[in-house]
Amino acid sequence: MTKWANSLLRISNHEVETLQKRLVDIVERRVVVEQQIVALDKEVQDEIDNQHLYEASGIYLCGFRQGAKLRRKKFEDQLDLIAQEEMGARDALSEAFETLKKYEHVIEATKVAAIKEENKRETAALDELGLRRAMR
Repeated sequence: MTKWANSLLRISNHEVETLQKRLVDIVERRVVVEQQIVALDKEVQDEIDNQHLYEASGIYLCGFRQGAKLRRKKFEDQLDLIAQEEMGARDALSEAFETLKKYEHVIEATKVAAIKEENKRETAALDELGLRRAMR
């Protein structure tokens, strides 16, 4: 394989790997936010379940639930942003894979063309050798 082909593949593979790492990071952030929402929902449910233990909890529970709604909204907004970022990263990764495949196809076609050209030269050399022997 030629030097330009190695460089092209190495750069393209590096881009794919970088985008894969970026996507993994995005997915991990999404999972963390989803876990925070689940934990918040559980905390709210626990407070509701335990409200009967305290006489004044009704007043406090109302404030707690309002604060929980605001926190949940913040988490959901984060999820929306992360989902958009994830979609963009997936699109970029798909394009990088397509580009890599195109480069691989071009390099393979170049190899095939070089082999065909080499075969033509060998055939021409053998034909010339055969003609020289026939002329003797």
